[in-house]
Amino acid sequence: MSPLLESTARALLRRVAVEQAESRLPSLAAAVVRDGSLAWFGSRGLVGEEAPSRDTQYRIGSITKSMVAVVVMRLRDEGRVDLLDPIGKHVPGTPVGEVTVAQLLSHTGGLTAEPPGQWWERTPGVPVEELIARLGPQTSRHRPGRRFHYSNLGFALLGELVARQRGTDWARAVRAEVLQPLGMDRTTTRPSAPHAHGYAVHPWADVLLPEPEHDALAMAPAGQFWSTAADLARWAAFVAGDTGGVLDPATVAEMREPAIVDDGDAWTGGFGLGLQLARAGGRRLAGHTGSMPGFLATVWADPGDRTGVLFLTNSTSGMSRTFLGEMLAVLDEHEPRMPAEWRPSAAEAGLLELTGPWYWGPSAYALRLLPDRGLSLAPIGAAGRASRFVAQDDGTWLGLDGYYAGERLSVVRGADGSVSHLDLNTFVFTRTPYDPAAEVPGGVDEGGWRG
Repeated sequence: MSPLLESTARALLRRVAVEQAESRLPSLAAAVVRDGSLAWFGSRGLVGEEAPSRDTQYRIGSITKSMVAVVVMRLRDEGRVDLLDPIGKHVPGTPVGEVTVAQLLSHTGGLTAEPPGQWWERTPGVPVEELIARLGPQTSRHRPGRRFHYSNLGFALLGELVARQRGTDWARAVRAEVLQPLGMDRTTTRPSAPHAHGYAVHPWADVLLPEPEHDALAMAPAGQFWSTAADLARWAAFVAGDTGGVLDPATVAEMREPAIVDDGDAWTGGFGLGLQLARAGGRRLAGHTGSMPGFLATVWADPGDRTGVLFLTNSTSGMSRTFLGEMLAVLDEHEPRMPAEWRPSAAEAGLLELTGPWYWGPSAYALRLLPDRGLSLAPIGAAGRASRFVAQDDGTWLGLDGYYAGERLSVVRGADGSVSHLDLNTFVFTRTPYDPAAEVPGGVDEGGWRG
Protein backbone atom coordinates (compact mmCIF):
# COMPACT_ATOMS: atom_id res chain seq x y z
CA MET A 1 0.00 0.00 0.00
CA SER A 2 1.38 3.42 -0.99
CA PRO A 3 0.33 5.55 1.96
CA LEU A 4 -1.23 8.96 1.63
CA LEU A 5 -0.01 11.92 3.65
CA GLU A 6 -0.87 11.74 7.34
CA SER A 7 -3.11 14.80 7.05
CA THR A 8 -5.01 13.22 4.15
CA ALA A 9 -5.40 9.92 5.99
CA ARG A 10 -6.74 11.65 9.10
CA ALA A 11 -9.25 13.69 7.10
CA LEU A 12 -10.48 10.53 5.37
CA LEU A 13 -10.73 8.63 8.66
CA ARG A 14 -12.68 11.47 10.23
CA ARG A 15 -15.19 11.36 7.36
CA VAL A 16 -15.56 7.61 7.94
CA ALA A 17 -16.01 8.17 11.69
CA VAL A 18 -18.70 10.82 11.12
CA GLU A 19 -20.54 8.55 8.70
CA GLN A 20 -20.48 5.53 11.01
CA ALA A 21 -21.67 7.56 14.01
CA GLU A 22 -24.30 9.76 12.35
CA SER A 23 -25.72 7.03 10.10
CA ARG A 24 -25.67 4.52 13.00
CA LEU A 25 -23.84 1.78 11.13
CA PRO A 26 -22.72 -1.38 12.97
CA SER A 27 -19.45 -1.19 11.05
CA LEU A 28 -18.04 0.68 8.10
CA ALA A 29 -14.94 -0.02 6.02
CA ALA A 30 -13.66 2.31 3.29
CA ALA A 31 -10.65 2.49 0.99
CA VAL A 32 -8.94 4.71 -1.56
CA VAL A 33 -7.15 3.37 -4.63
CA ARG A 34 -4.51 5.23 -6.59
CA ASP A 35 -2.50 4.06 -9.60
CA GLY A 36 -3.77 0.51 -9.31
CA SER A 37 -2.97 0.01 -5.61
CA LEU A 38 -4.69 0.33 -2.27
CA ALA A 39 -3.51 3.72 -1.01
CA TRP A 40 -5.57 4.02 2.18
CA PHE A 41 -7.89 1.89 4.31
CA GLY A 42 -9.95 2.94 7.30
CA SER A 43 -12.79 1.50 9.38
CA ARG A 44 -15.03 2.18 12.36
CA GLY A 45 -17.34 0.02 14.41
CA LEU A 46 -16.95 -3.67 15.19
CA VAL A 47 -17.36 -7.00 13.43
CA GLY A 48 -17.67 -9.36 16.36
CA GLU A 49 -15.10 -8.05 18.79
CA GLU A 50 -12.69 -6.64 16.22
CA ALA A 51 -12.52 -3.59 14.00
CA PRO A 52 -13.05 -4.46 10.34
CA SER A 53 -9.84 -5.10 8.44
CA ARG A 54 -9.17 -4.89 4.74
CA ASP A 55 -9.80 -8.67 4.62
CA THR A 56 -13.17 -8.66 6.41
CA GLN A 57 -15.93 -9.89 4.12
CA TYR A 58 -19.19 -8.04 3.52
CA ARG A 59 -21.95 -8.88 1.07
CA ILE A 60 -21.59 -6.65 -2.03
CA GLY A 61 -24.96 -7.17 -3.71
CA SER A 62 -25.24 -5.79 -7.22
CA ILE A 63 -21.52 -5.20 -7.64
CA THR A 64 -21.73 -8.89 -8.56
CA LYS A 65 -23.47 -7.84 -11.80
CA SER A 66 -20.38 -6.04 -13.11
CA MET A 67 -18.26 -9.14 -12.63
CA VAL A 68 -20.79 -11.25 -14.53
CA ALA A 69 -20.78 -8.60 -17.25
CA VAL A 70 -17.01 -9.00 -17.68
CA VAL A 71 -17.46 -12.66 -18.63
CA VAL A 72 -20.20 -11.68 -21.09
CA MET A 73 -17.79 -9.20 -22.68
CA ARG A 74 -15.09 -11.87 -22.82
CA LEU A 75 -17.54 -14.07 -24.71
CA ARG A 76 -18.20 -11.17 -27.06
CA ASP A 77 -14.49 -10.60 -27.65
CA GLU A 78 -14.09 -14.32 -28.38
CA GLY A 79 -16.84 -14.15 -31.01
CA ARG A 80 -19.12 -16.54 -29.10
CA VAL A 81 -21.74 -13.89 -28.31
CA ASP A 82 -22.80 -10.73 -30.13
CA LEU A 83 -24.15 -7.85 -28.06
CA LEU A 84 -27.00 -7.58 -30.58
CA ASP A 85 -27.94 -11.24 -30.11
CA PRO A 86 -31.43 -11.74 -28.66
CA ILE A 87 -31.17 -13.46 -25.30
CA GLY A 88 -33.46 -16.18 -26.66
CA LYS A 89 -30.62 -17.33 -28.90
CA HIS A 90 -28.62 -18.34 -25.83
CA VAL A 91 -31.34 -18.89 -23.21
CA PRO A 92 -34.43 -20.11 -25.08
CA GLY A 93 -37.83 -20.53 -23.52
CA THR A 94 -38.38 -17.10 -21.96
CA PRO A 95 -41.18 -14.71 -22.97
CA VAL A 96 -38.58 -11.95 -23.48
CA GLY A 97 -36.38 -13.76 -25.98
CA GLU A 98 -36.21 -10.75 -28.31
CA VAL A 99 -34.39 -8.55 -25.79
CA THR A 100 -30.70 -8.18 -26.71
CA VAL A 101 -27.66 -8.97 -24.63
CA ALA A 102 -26.64 -5.29 -24.75
CA GLN A 103 -30.06 -4.22 -23.50
CA LEU A 104 -29.82 -6.59 -20.55
CA LEU A 105 -26.33 -5.33 -19.70
CA SER A 106 -27.51 -1.70 -19.75
CA HIS A 107 -30.93 -2.23 -18.12
CA THR A 108 -32.75 -1.04 -21.22
CA GLY A 109 -34.51 -4.32 -22.07
CA GLY A 110 -37.77 -3.29 -20.40
CA LEU A 111 -37.83 -6.33 -18.09
CA THR A 112 -39.47 -6.25 -14.69
CA ALA A 113 -37.11 -5.24 -11.89
CA GLU A 114 -37.74 -8.33 -9.77
CA PRO A 115 -38.56 -11.99 -10.50
CA PRO A 116 -42.01 -13.42 -9.81
CA GLY A 117 -42.58 -14.91 -6.37
CA GLN A 118 -41.57 -13.70 -2.91
CA TRP A 119 -38.96 -10.99 -2.22
CA TRP A 120 -36.01 -12.87 -3.64
CA GLU A 121 -33.31 -11.17 -1.56
CA ARG A 122 -34.81 -12.46 1.71
CA THR A 123 -35.97 -15.94 0.71
CA PRO A 124 -34.23 -19.13 -0.53
CA GLY A 125 -33.65 -19.16 -4.27
CA VAL A 126 -35.09 -21.44 -6.93
CA PRO A 127 -33.27 -23.26 -9.77
CA VAL A 128 -33.06 -21.47 -13.10
CA GLU A 129 -35.49 -23.90 -14.76
CA GLU A 130 -38.14 -23.00 -12.21
CA LEU A 131 -37.43 -19.29 -12.55
CA ILE A 132 -37.82 -19.41 -16.34
CA ALA A 133 -41.04 -21.44 -16.00
CA ARG A 134 -42.51 -18.71 -13.77
CA LEU A 135 -41.97 -15.95 -16.34
CA GLY A 136 -44.96 -14.74 -18.31
CA PRO A 137 -46.45 -11.66 -19.99
CA GLN A 138 -45.78 -9.58 -16.86
CA THR A 139 -42.03 -10.03 -17.38
CA SER A 140 -42.02 -7.14 -19.89
CA ARG A 141 -42.75 -3.71 -18.42
CA HIS A 142 -41.53 -1.47 -21.26
CA ARG A 143 -40.69 -1.70 -24.94
CA PRO A 144 -37.07 -2.90 -25.29
CA GLY A 145 -34.71 0.04 -25.75
CA ARG A 146 -37.27 2.67 -24.78
CA ARG A 147 -35.98 3.63 -21.35
CA PHE A 148 -33.82 2.73 -18.39
CA HIS A 149 -35.49 0.27 -16.03
CA TYR A 150 -33.20 -1.54 -13.60
CA SER A 151 -33.69 -5.30 -13.76
CA ASN A 152 -32.28 -7.88 -11.39
CA LEU A 153 -34.06 -10.50 -13.48
CA GLY A 154 -32.09 -9.44 -16.55
CA PHE A 155 -28.81 -10.38 -14.88
CA ALA A 156 -30.20 -13.75 -13.84
CA LEU A 157 -30.65 -14.41 -17.57
CA LEU A 158 -27.13 -13.14 -18.32
CA GLY A 159 -25.74 -15.44 -15.64
CA GLU A 160 -27.49 -18.34 -17.33
CA LEU A 161 -26.04 -17.25 -20.69
CA VAL A 162 -22.57 -17.42 -19.13
CA ALA A 163 -23.29 -20.84 -17.63
CA ARG A 164 -24.46 -22.32 -20.93
CA GLN A 165 -21.60 -20.85 -22.94
CA ARG A 166 -18.95 -22.02 -20.48
CA GLY A 167 -20.51 -25.37 -19.58
CA THR A 168 -20.33 -24.62 -15.86
CA ASP A 169 -22.20 -22.48 -13.37
CA TRP A 170 -21.87 -18.69 -13.59
CA ALA A 171 -19.91 -18.37 -10.34
CA ARG A 172 -17.21 -20.85 -11.37
CA ALA A 173 -16.84 -19.01 -14.68
CA VAL A 174 -16.47 -15.65 -12.93
CA ARG A 175 -14.02 -17.09 -10.43
CA ALA A 176 -11.84 -18.71 -13.10
CA GLU A 177 -11.90 -15.86 -15.62
CA VAL A 178 -12.09 -12.75 -13.44
CA LEU A 179 -11.48 -13.22 -9.73
CA GLN A 180 -8.49 -15.56 -9.76
CA PRO A 181 -6.56 -13.69 -12.48
CA LEU A 182 -7.08 -10.42 -10.57
CA GLY A 183 -6.02 -11.98 -7.26
CA MET A 184 -9.48 -11.49 -5.69
CA ASP A 185 -9.31 -14.65 -3.61
CA ARG A 186 -11.58 -13.35 -0.84
CA THR A 187 -14.56 -12.79 -3.15
CA THR A 188 -16.93 -15.73 -2.73
CA THR A 189 -20.59 -16.70 -3.17
CA ARG A 190 -21.09 -17.49 0.52
CA PRO A 191 -19.51 -15.86 3.59
CA SER A 192 -16.08 -16.94 4.75
CA ALA A 193 -14.65 -15.86 8.11
CA PRO A 194 -13.81 -13.22 9.05
CA HIS A 195 -17.06 -11.74 7.79
CA ALA A 196 -19.68 -9.27 8.96
CA HIS A 197 -23.25 -10.25 9.82
CA GLY A 198 -26.01 -8.22 8.24
CA TYR A 199 -28.34 -6.11 10.38
CA ALA A 200 -31.26 -3.73 10.14
CA VAL A 201 -30.97 -0.75 12.50
CA HIS A 202 -34.23 0.28 14.18
CA PRO A 203 -35.31 3.72 12.90
CA TRP A 204 -36.20 5.05 16.37
CA ALA A 205 -33.91 3.11 18.71
CA ASP A 206 -30.27 2.03 18.77
CA VAL A 207 -31.01 -1.67 18.46
CA LEU A 208 -30.26 -4.24 15.73
CA LEU A 209 -32.27 -6.93 13.95
CA PRO A 210 -30.32 -9.71 12.16
CA GLU A 211 -31.17 -10.02 8.46
CA PRO A 212 -31.49 -13.39 6.66
CA GLU A 213 -28.97 -14.66 4.13
CA HIS A 214 -29.63 -17.38 1.53
CA ASP A 215 -28.25 -18.80 -1.68
CA ALA A 216 -30.24 -17.01 -4.37
CA LEU A 217 -29.58 -19.81 -6.92
CA ALA A 218 -31.03 -18.58 -10.26
CA MET A 219 -31.01 -14.95 -9.07
CA ALA A 220 -27.46 -15.21 -7.67
CA PRO A 221 -25.79 -13.42 -10.64
CA ALA A 222 -27.73 -10.32 -9.60
CA GLY A 223 -26.13 -10.04 -6.17
CA GLN A 224 -24.64 -13.13 -4.51
CA PHE A 225 -20.99 -12.22 -3.96
CA TRP A 226 -19.25 -11.36 -0.70
CA SER A 227 -15.98 -9.46 -0.83
CA THR A 228 -13.45 -7.38 1.07
CA ALA A 229 -11.98 -3.90 0.86
CA ALA A 230 -8.70 -5.35 -0.43
CA ASP A 231 -10.43 -7.31 -3.20
CA LEU A 232 -12.68 -4.40 -4.18
CA ALA A 233 -9.62 -2.15 -4.33
CA ARG A 234 -8.30 -4.48 -7.05
CA TRP A 235 -11.70 -4.35 -8.72
CA ALA A 236 -11.66 -0.53 -8.69
CA ALA A 237 -8.25 -0.61 -10.38
CA PHE A 238 -9.68 -2.98 -13.01
CA VAL A 239 -12.61 -0.65 -13.74
CA ALA A 240 -10.16 2.25 -14.02
CA GLY A 241 -8.25 0.39 -16.74
CA ASP A 242 -5.69 -1.85 -14.99
CA THR A 243 -7.28 -4.96 -16.46
CA GLY A 244 -4.57 -7.50 -15.73
CA GLY A 245 -5.16 -9.28 -19.03
CA VAL A 246 -8.73 -10.23 -18.08
CA LEU A 247 -10.12 -7.90 -20.75
CA ASP A 248 -8.62 -5.61 -23.33
CA PRO A 249 -8.57 -2.09 -21.82
CA ALA A 250 -10.54 -0.95 -24.87
CA THR A 251 -13.33 -3.36 -23.95
CA VAL A 252 -13.47 -2.02 -20.39
CA ALA A 253 -13.57 1.50 -21.85
CA GLU A 254 -16.52 0.35 -23.97
CA MET A 255 -18.26 -0.91 -20.83
CA ARG A 256 -17.79 2.56 -19.29
CA GLU A 257 -19.43 4.35 -22.22
CA PRO A 258 -22.89 5.72 -21.37
CA ALA A 259 -25.63 3.57 -22.90
CA ILE A 260 -28.49 5.20 -21.00
CA VAL A 261 -29.04 8.05 -18.52
CA ASP A 262 -31.24 7.19 -15.56
CA ASP A 263 -32.06 10.69 -14.27
CA GLY A 264 -33.05 12.61 -17.38
CA ASP A 265 -31.74 16.10 -17.95
CA ALA A 266 -29.67 16.10 -14.74
CA TRP A 267 -27.34 13.37 -16.10
CA THR A 268 -25.71 12.61 -12.81
CA GLY A 269 -26.14 8.87 -13.24
CA GLY A 270 -26.54 6.24 -15.91
CA PHE A 271 -25.38 2.84 -17.12
CA GLY A 272 -22.90 1.44 -19.57
CA LEU A 273 -22.52 -2.28 -20.24
CA GLY A 274 -22.72 -3.83 -16.78
CA LEU A 275 -21.22 -0.75 -15.15
CA GLN A 276 -23.06 2.00 -13.33
CA LEU A 277 -21.96 5.54 -14.18
CA ALA A 278 -21.98 8.79 -12.21
CA ARG A 279 -20.77 12.36 -12.49
CA ALA A 280 -19.58 14.02 -9.29
CA GLY A 281 -17.25 16.92 -8.55
CA GLY A 282 -16.16 17.19 -12.16
CA ARG A 283 -15.31 13.49 -12.33
CA ARG A 284 -16.73 10.80 -14.60
CA LEU A 285 -17.04 7.70 -12.43
CA ALA A 286 -17.74 4.06 -13.24
CA GLY A 287 -18.46 1.18 -10.89
CA HIS A 288 -21.56 -0.09 -9.14
CA THR A 289 -23.62 0.24 -6.00
CA GLY A 290 -24.76 -2.82 -4.09
CA SER A 291 -27.41 -3.60 -1.49
CA MET A 292 -28.78 -6.75 0.08
CA PRO A 293 -30.68 -7.14 3.35
CA GLY A 294 -28.14 -6.20 6.00
CA PHE A 295 -25.49 -4.82 3.65
CA LEU A 296 -24.59 -1.83 1.48
CA ALA A 297 -21.51 -1.40 -0.70
CA THR A 298 -20.29 0.82 -3.52
CA VAL A 299 -17.19 1.00 -5.72
CA TRP A 300 -16.40 4.02 -7.92
CA ALA A 301 -13.38 4.42 -10.19
CA ASP A 302 -12.20 7.45 -12.15
CA PRO A 303 -10.14 6.22 -15.11
CA GLY A 304 -9.11 9.81 -15.83
CA ASP A 305 -6.63 9.84 -12.95
CA ARG A 306 -6.68 6.15 -11.94
CA THR A 307 -8.37 6.86 -8.60
CA GLY A 308 -10.97 4.72 -6.86
CA VAL A 309 -13.04 4.84 -3.68
CA LEU A 310 -15.20 2.21 -2.01
CA PHE A 311 -17.12 1.37 1.13
CA LEU A 312 -18.67 -1.70 2.78
CA THR A 313 -21.15 -1.67 5.66
CA ASN A 314 -23.40 -4.23 7.37
CA SER A 315 -26.60 -2.21 7.57
CA THR A 316 -29.72 -2.48 5.42
CA SER A 317 -29.98 1.30 5.10
CA GLY A 318 -28.61 4.56 6.40
CA MET A 319 -25.56 5.47 4.29
CA SER A 320 -25.52 9.03 3.01
CA ARG A 321 -25.58 9.21 -0.79
CA THR A 322 -22.73 11.72 -0.84
CA PHE A 323 -20.23 9.72 1.22
CA LEU A 324 -17.87 8.56 -1.53
CA GLY A 325 -18.11 11.88 -3.38
CA GLU A 326 -17.00 13.59 -0.19
CA MET A 327 -14.15 11.11 0.20
CA LEU A 328 -12.96 12.08 -3.28
CA ALA A 329 -13.29 15.75 -2.35
CA VAL A 330 -11.09 15.17 0.71
CA LEU A 331 -8.51 13.52 -1.52
CA ASP A 332 -8.59 16.38 -4.03
CA GLU A 333 -8.28 19.02 -1.32
CA HIS A 334 -5.48 17.43 0.71
CA GLU A 335 -3.53 15.57 -1.96
CA PRO A 336 -4.37 16.73 -5.48
CA ARG A 337 -2.64 15.10 -8.41
CA MET A 338 0.44 16.73 -9.84
CA PRO A 339 0.08 17.30 -13.58
CA ALA A 340 2.31 15.14 -15.72
CA GLU A 341 5.48 16.85 -16.86
CA TRP A 342 5.39 18.16 -20.41
CA ARG A 343 8.10 16.73 -22.58
CA PRO A 344 8.71 17.16 -26.29
CA SER A 345 8.17 14.20 -28.59
CA ALA A 346 9.32 13.35 -32.08
CA ALA A 347 7.00 14.08 -35.00
CA GLU A 348 7.21 13.12 -38.63
CA ALA A 349 7.78 16.00 -40.99
CA GLY A 350 4.90 14.82 -43.14
CA LEU A 351 2.58 15.16 -40.19
CA LEU A 352 3.82 18.55 -39.05
CA GLU A 353 2.59 20.11 -42.28
CA LEU A 354 -0.94 19.00 -41.39
CA THR A 355 -1.05 20.94 -38.12
CA GLY A 356 -2.66 24.30 -37.60
CA PRO A 357 -5.93 25.85 -38.76
CA TRP A 358 -8.36 24.18 -41.13
CA TYR A 359 -11.81 25.32 -42.19
CA TRP A 360 -15.04 23.42 -42.58
CA GLY A 361 -16.84 25.98 -44.69
CA PRO A 362 -16.39 29.19 -42.66
CA SER A 363 -15.85 27.37 -39.32
CA ALA A 364 -12.28 27.34 -38.00
CA TYR A 365 -10.74 24.15 -36.61
CA ALA A 366 -7.28 23.36 -35.22
CA LEU A 367 -5.47 20.13 -36.01
CA ARG A 368 -2.84 19.02 -33.49
CA LEU A 369 -0.49 16.05 -33.31
CA LEU A 370 -0.96 13.44 -30.60
CA PRO A 371 1.42 10.62 -29.55
CA ASP A 372 1.85 7.65 -31.89
CA ARG A 373 0.85 9.62 -35.01
CA GLY A 374 -2.57 10.44 -33.57
CA LEU A 375 -4.48 13.59 -34.48
CA SER A 376 -6.89 15.91 -32.69
CA LEU A 377 -9.36 18.08 -34.62
CA ALA A 378 -11.31 20.62 -32.57
CA PRO A 379 -13.10 23.96 -33.12
CA ILE A 380 -11.17 27.16 -32.51
CA GLY A 381 -12.82 29.51 -30.03
CA ALA A 382 -16.32 28.05 -30.35
CA ALA A 383 -18.38 25.01 -29.56
CA GLY A 384 -18.46 22.30 -32.18
CA ARG A 385 -17.53 18.78 -33.13
CA ALA A 386 -14.21 17.66 -31.68
CA SER A 387 -12.64 14.23 -32.11
CA ARG A 388 -9.36 12.40 -31.73
CA PHE A 389 -8.08 10.09 -34.44
CA VAL A 390 -5.72 7.12 -34.44
CA ALA A 391 -3.45 6.34 -37.39
CA GLN A 392 -4.29 3.33 -39.58
CA ASP A 393 -1.95 1.19 -41.66
CA ASP A 394 -3.54 2.42 -44.91
CA GLY A 395 -2.54 6.03 -44.26
CA THR A 396 -5.92 7.19 -42.98
CA TRP A 397 -7.01 8.02 -39.44
CA LEU A 398 -9.94 6.49 -37.54
CA GLY A 399 -12.09 8.59 -35.18
CA LEU A 400 -11.87 7.56 -31.53
CA ASP A 401 -14.53 9.71 -29.90
CA GLY A 402 -16.98 12.56 -30.33
CA TYR A 403 -19.10 13.05 -33.43
CA TYR A 404 -16.54 11.41 -35.71
CA ALA A 405 -16.04 8.23 -33.68
CA GLY A 406 -15.58 5.38 -36.15
CA GLU A 407 -15.33 7.72 -39.16
CA ARG A 408 -12.32 7.96 -41.50
CA LEU A 409 -10.12 11.01 -41.98
CA SER A 410 -8.07 11.10 -45.19
CA VAL A 411 -5.47 13.56 -46.43
CA VAL A 412 -6.10 14.42 -50.09
CA ARG A 413 -3.07 15.56 -52.10
CA GLY A 414 -2.80 17.28 -55.45
CA ALA A 415 -0.89 16.07 -58.50
CA ASP A 416 2.29 17.71 -57.18
CA GLY A 417 2.01 15.92 -53.84
CA SER A 418 1.00 18.97 -51.84
CA VAL A 419 -1.90 18.74 -49.40
CA SER A 420 -5.17 19.89 -50.99
CA HIS A 421 -7.68 19.23 -48.23
CA LEU A 422 -8.88 16.83 -45.57
CA ASP A 423 -11.79 14.50 -46.27
CA LEU A 424 -13.64 13.49 -43.12
CA ASN A 425 -16.47 11.16 -44.13
CA THR A 426 -17.44 13.48 -47.07
CA PHE A 427 -16.86 16.69 -45.08
CA VAL A 428 -14.07 18.72 -46.70
CA PHE A 429 -11.68 20.79 -44.55
CA THR A 430 -9.58 23.39 -46.41
CA ARG A 431 -6.71 25.67 -45.45
CA THR A 432 -8.81 28.79 -46.09
CA PRO A 433 -12.59 29.20 -45.75
CA TYR A 434 -14.21 27.58 -48.80
CA ASP A 435 -10.91 27.40 -50.67
CA PRO A 436 -11.83 27.59 -54.39
CA ALA A 437 -8.79 25.53 -55.30
CA ALA A 438 -10.02 22.55 -53.27
CA GLU A 439 -12.71 20.03 -54.13
CA VAL A 440 -15.47 21.63 -52.07
CA PRO A 441 -18.74 19.71 -52.61
CA GLY A 442 -21.21 21.89 -54.51
CA GLY A 443 -18.40 24.18 -55.65
CA VAL A 444 -17.50 27.69 -54.52
CA ASP A 445 -19.24 30.75 -55.97
CA GLU A 446 -17.00 32.24 -58.69
CA GLY A 447 -17.61 35.75 -57.39
CA GLY A 448 -15.88 34.84 -54.15
CA TRP A 449 -16.38 36.64 -50.87
CA ARG A 450 -18.10 40.02 -51.14
CA GLY A 451 -19.17 42.92 -48.93
